[in-house]
Order: sequence, then C-alpha cells, then structure tokens
Amino acid sequence: MKNLVRAAAPFCLVALAVPASAEQIEIVGSSTVYPFTTVAAERFSQINGFSTPKVESTGTGGGMKLLCAGAGASHPDIANASRAIKSSEIELCASNDLMEPIEVKIGYDGIVIAHDHSNSDWVLSRTDLFRALARSLPAADGSLQPNPHTNWSDIQADLPDWPIRVYGPPPTSGTRDAFVELAMEEGCEGVEHIDQVAKDEHDVVCTAIREDGAFIEAGENDNLIIQRLVANPDTLGIFGYSFLEENSDMVKGVAVDDVAPSFEAIEAEQYPLARPLFIYVKSEHFELKSELLDFVHFYVSDDSLGEDGFLLDRGLVPLPAAERKAVRDTLPPPQLH
Repeated sequence: MKNLVRAAAPFCLVALAVPASAEQIEIVGSSTVYPFTTVAAERFSQINGFSTPKVESTGTGGGMKLLCAGAGASHPDIANASRAIKSSEIELCASNDLMEPIEVKIGYDGIVIAHDHSNSDWVLSRTDLFRALARSLPAADGSLQPNPHTNWSDIQADLPDWPIRVYGPPPTSGTRDAFVELAMEEGCEGVEHIDQVAKDEHDVVCTAIREDGAFIEAGENDNLIIQRLVANPDTLGIFGYSFLEENSDMVKGVAVDDVAPSFEAIEAEQYPLARPLFIYVKSEHFELKSELLDFVHFYVSDDSLGEDGFLLDRGLVPLPAAERKAVRDTLPPPQLH
C-alpha cells in the first residue's frame, strides 16, 4: 500500500505574500491542485535557484478566466484546473488573441464525500447523492417537484435521522463541476421517473443543486470544510481526496457505490468519483518568462510525478509511466540549461 505523508504546512490561499516580479511565474486556479503546485514551486526554486512561482487559489473557473483575459506581465502564466478546459474558456482565450492553453495532465484525484471521523461508516450510491442534493425531482407524470427530502433517513432508512446538510464548493470550482458530472448526472439516470422528463428539461434536472440550505457553499478553502465537519458532526462535506488523506485522523470518506475512496481505488480507476487534474500553460509567455517552460518540465518530471515523486507524498495519484512520457512529449524543449 502506498504510504502517503500528510502535508505539514497549513493551507493558505496565497503561497507567497510577496508581489510578483516581472520574471516571477504567476499561477492561479484550482484549490485542489493548489497544494501540489505550491510544493512543486517551492522545490523548483530550491533546486534551481530561481524565483519561487507565486501561486494563488481562485477556483478553476476563476483561474481560467484570469488566464484567458490576455497576455503580458499583468496576466498569469498558468492555471491549475481540477477539470478539463471548457469550450467557452477556449473561446474567451481566442477573443483575447490567445492560443488555446497547453493542457498538461499531472495526475488523478477523487472527489470525496466525508464526515466526522467519530461517525459510523456510510455507503451512498450516486443515485442517493442525487436524491439528496438535486434541486427538483421528477414525478410519475414527468413534472418536476421541489426536492422533498429533509433528512438522510429519507434517502435510506438505515442512515441517521440527520438533516441533509452538505458543505461543498462554489460554482467557480472545478470540484463542483466534476461532482455535478460524476455524481449528479450519473445518479440522475438511476432516479425514479427520470425517463418521463421532457428532453429539453433533462439536463437542467440532472445538474441543478438545491438552494434551500441543504447544500452549503463553503468557498474555495477545502480545509475550512474539514473544520466545519469536525465542529458539526451531523454534516457532510465535498472536497478532493488529498485533503482527506491529510486529515484522515479527523474525517473519513463515504463509500460511493460500495467503493471507498483510497489511493489504490483511484489509481485503478475503480472509485466512481475519480477525475484527472491539470495545469494549463499560456504559451505566449514562454518568451516573457524565461523560467516558465523549465518549471513546467520540472512539474511533470519523474522526480515530481513518478512512482516515488515528491507530489505523491501530498496525495496526488500518479499517471502511468507511459502517460507521463506522453505528457512530456507534448511540450517544447526546456529553455534554460
């Protein structure tokens, strides 16, 4: 079993408080990818003597918006992302005379449903999650009714009689996007009477999360969700697997479709809420920032992402060796030697 080391440093939203210099690499985006990129940035500086890249957690959507807003010293060089780039984001880049950012897959993660460590083991299906968190549910005639479920025992009789209260990421988060795709949309297909819903309403029904207080947007700081779970033992939270690994003494994950979240299950693509993680690189800035391409190569090196890479100690699930090589082969050669 892969031994994962908990990150010693507490989570913060900005890795470095110093302002970016003209040469300093600037990185924005996903809170899930933030810890991995922060460690890579620090190692890059220590090993090579370069200025440490500045890393900020803005959420995947916010990061892509900043990345695609333009080129030049006032715009970031890289966006962390916990989902693939959207067509609308590619169009935004194009509208600002930018090429499509270079997609660099860095590994895998799992979206975790977790609760306070003192609670008994839970098992939920994706359909259970949909029935608990959907804004509306279909009736037998295909009409849509506001979600009537108030307690977890309404979803499964053997679950606690707790109010449904789930802390989760905001709409700007890639984790939110991936949760909707992997849990809500998949769970929707198993809910009763969904086949009676009109085709033009189907997507809205399957993706809309309730807004009546059952789902609580908790911002981009996943450590804050963990703190709330500990303070409120009758609640659940949604965040990336690496944060579960770092805080396994305080919270534990819910098995989804009978598969518990684990390094091995994610690596084997058995855990149903597993997903790839990315960084997106602005190629227009390779000339502007002489260290940028070297940092990207460092990030995807075997020392970082290999079977014994330092990012695995932070909970990143690695790409297979052939896929890592394929990722490196898509990059231009390093600029500095």
